[in-house]
Amino acid sequence: MGGDHGPSVVIPAAAIALIRHPEMRFLLVGDAASIEPELAVHPALAAKAELIHTDVAIAMDAKPSQALRKGRYRSSMWLAIEAVKDGRADAAVSAGNTGALMVMAKFCLKTMEGVDRPAIAAIWPTIEAECIVLDVGANVGADSRQLVEFALMGAGMARALFGIERPSVGLLNIGVEEVKGLDEIKKAAAVLKEAPLPIRYHGFVEGDDVGRGAVDVVVTDGFTGNIALKTAEGTAKQIGEYLRAAMGRSLLARIGAVLAQGAFRALKEKMDPRHLNGGIFLGLNGIVVKSHGGTDATGFASAIDLAYDMASNGVVKRLASDVAGFHAKLELEGAA
Repeated sequence: MGGDHGPSVVIPAAAIALIRHPEMRFLLVGDAASIEPELAVHPALAAKAELIHTDVAIAMDAKPSQALRKGRYRSSMWLAIEAVKDGRADAAVSAGNTGALMVMAKFCLKTMEGVDRPAIAAIWPTIEAECIVLDVGANVGADSRQLVEFALMGAGMARALFGIERPSVGLLNIGVEEVKGLDEIKKAAAVLKEAPLPIRYHGFVEGDDVGRGAVDVVVTDGFTGNIALKTAEGTAKQIGEYLRAAMGRSLLARIGAVLAQGAFRALKEKMDPRHLNGGIFLGLNGIVVKSHGGTDATGFASAIDLAYDMASNGVVKRLASDVAGFHAKLELEGAA
């Protein structure tokens, strides 16, 4: 029921995802009067879906504490997350209020043992392929311990989704020199250099290194990460507008645009943020994916695809194992 469009986007998106993954089934949680007319247009989805009715939905501008107090146990957001907790669903996907979704997910699913705070991780297109960036919005700040945990969780996600045994990890900073950056980033760097982690620590990376694909995992706090994410999306749209304007500037340019249609389609596909829509809440005892609130059916379907991939690859169990192993090694070293 969340996002800018509610069921009019979510239901067609689920139908798209079902075509890609015919074995999937759906629990559609929300107001039946709004969902049923949309579902009637997609009979194949209706055959694979169960409708869970509730007339309580979290407003997009609701404060997280208010949402938890008023929406706990009855809202569509809570019931979707609770289905994951109870094992009736492998993942929850929502385009709703980010703060409310995070608070409810933490309250319902709890953070996995050894994790201080969950983080939102996003898959980021690069020149090479793709990388994972976290945190992109869950935590305004992060101390050195949390940054190390983000590195560990991001590496676990890269291992599961990309098949990389020892993912390379970089800390996003204002320069690559060791003397630069905030104290907490420097402390995290010192730990990542020495700690017994299943990663390849690359060092500091700058903003232009993210799109270049310098590392498999980019670690930062949610304040910086969210700004970087929105800036990249805005830049992609800006470049698209520049190209569109340039191609229509003269007859010769329009002819060139017709001849280069295939190349432009490929560029548009590569730069389209809808195809990598969805941020995963890492560090919880369950899978919750946050879609952009303003996306369309194509974008929301991508968020469902991400949830499917995370569940299929057993990412939660892998992360829990990595985190537990890391803390066990630290305890052994401390005892020694």
